[in-house]
Amino acid sequence: MRRILICLFVVLFTTTCKKDNNSNEDPGSLPDVNLKSKVLVSGLNLPWEIVYGPDNSIWFTEKAGKISRLNVSTGQVTSLLTITEVRTNGEGGLLGMVLHPDFVATPYMYIVYDYGNAYKAKVVRYTYSGGTLINPQTLIDQIPASSIHNGSRLLINGGKLFITTGDASDMLLPQNVNSIAGKILRLNLDGSIPSDNPYPNNPVWSFGHRNAQGLVQVGNKIFASEHGPDSDDEINIIEKGRNYGWPNIKGFCNESGELPFCASNNIAEPLINWTPTIAPSGLTYYNSNYIPQFKNSLLLAVLKGTKLMQLKLDDSQSKITETKDFYVNTYGRIRAVCQSPEGKIYICTSNGSDDKIVEISK
Repeated sequence: MRRILICLFVVLFTTTCKKDNNSNEDPGSLPDVNLKSKVLVSGLNLPWEIVYGPDNSIWFTEKAGKISRLNVSTGQVTSLLTITEVRTNGEGGLLGMVLHPDFVATPYMYIVYDYGNAYKAKVVRYTYSGGTLINPQTLIDQIPASSIHNGSRLLINGGKLFITTGDASDMLLPQNVNSIAGKILRLNLDGSIPSDNPYPNNPVWSFGHRNAQGLVQVGNKIFASEHGPDSDDEINIIEKGRNYGWPNIKGFCNESGELPFCASNNIAEPLINWTPTIAPSGLTYYNSNYIPQFKNSLLLAVLKGTKLMQLKLDDSQSKITETKDFYVNTYGRIRAVCQSPEGKIYICTSNGSDDKIVEISK
């Protein structure tokens, strides 16, 4: 009997300890959850950017010039503005968008779009008021544009506006720091040039880019996804004044013909590359407990590869340790991805007909 009581005490004590340990469990060790996906709206025409707003709605652009808001609870879409100046041309049109970080107090929306017969791009700031967008202010203009390679992802980080620009099908421009094509640009939120940019009176922050279509802040780092040519799609960490190689370098500095250029130009190599290409587009950083298996990961929208990809980061957020694919061939080409404060994920498709915004939850 005494042995039985001792054993019962040990079992109860051990169970209690386990419960206490679980209550303080590292969220990173929480069990995986099953994912569910639900189409919130369909019938869209090439949505390009989706942003989860402070009103618990998804704000989104469509390439032909339309800006709208989606109520995620009801699926109702409210049109905010159609910009008639937008001209679609191949990959060009109304593309990136970002909301001011304190949108409730400062209701600014920043967008980038292509226009005109002498095809160019501009970044414009609108003010949201009374259910519409008013008072457009052009922050930067005359960005080279083309039917291909227009970049156009926007990010606000540290009170600065970052803008990706493509090479606009001119491979002479990315290595020329006096051109704003094939770059990541950095502006103050009023469009002026920060005094601490790497080149005086120049919006260029980094150069040597082909067509970066994803941009996200992770801690004190900025990550970008970039389309390669017939090889070497990339994920890069963006650093002040660095050269990312295009068109002289594709992917890593691992070919004999590339090594001298890499050595003499301080080339920043990617964290990862893909050959065959997958056409990486929008990026977000996921660090919520809502879907524990996604913690400390980049989530990448993939066009050619028709999937959402998880890129798991190491503890220092300086390396990609593993990748995993989701929704392969389920929704077709995926252009952008964003997250709600609760931790739900939203993606938009880019198939050219009957495009969708999809919610991913548990």
